[in-house]
Amino acid sequence: QVLLVESGGGSVQAGGSLRLSCVASGVTINSYAIGWFRQAPGKGREFVAAIGWDYTEQYSDSVKGRFTISRDNAKNTVYLQMNALKSEETAVYYCGFQFHGTWSRERDYAYWGRGTQVTVSS
Repeated sequence: QVLLVESGGGSVQAGGSLRLSCVASGVTINSYAIGWFRQAPGKGREFVAAIGWDYTEQYSDSVKGRFTISRDNAKNTVYLQMNALKSEETAVYYCGFQFHGTWSRERDYAYWGRGTQVTVSS
């Protein structure tokens, strides 16, 4: 059984930073892509960032230059460092596991975690 567990969310003021973690079990992430998405209240799930098996990174335009995705295969974990957070980035952040497909496309992910809440106050 594949399980993804996100952590690291919380409340922060605008301009602050958080680091999210996504720990996988039941699967070795070495050869696969992991992505981060977020869902704000009343909105659909939005692509944030993804990292491939070869450490290639992709970001949405809205977070480029502020967020950094990384992976530690030895810990079966992917991280999302978020800096200069904005109030409009308040959302539940989810990590997803993808066998293959387009990183920014939600339906191409096979497994999802339950999410971690990030609240950014202005």
